[in-house]
Amino acid sequence: MKNMKKTNREMERIIKGVANHRRLQILELLHKEPELSVQEISDKVKSDIKNISSHINKMAISGLVMKRSDGKSIRHKLTNRGRNILTFVRMLE
Repeated sequence: MKNMKKTNREMERIIKGVANHRRLQILELLHKEPELSVQEISDKVKSDIKNISSHINKMAISGLVMKRSDGKSIRHKLTNRGRNILTFVRMLE
């Protein structure tokens, strides 16, 4: 069986995926309201759609958010990793 432990570089990618106040805000939003489009997220957090799209792409690369096509738009929701990171961040409060 393959060793499932993440390398330091992989852990860095995950941490960078959440190391921004806007990304934390998006995580919180998707936890409360899964399956939102980039436009819906942009409207709810009151930020430019290009900025939100960039954040979501970084979060997807980090494995925090998954994307799903519903035909006319892409929907986003937290992955298990995204939920775990959100739980961890809340513990820091």
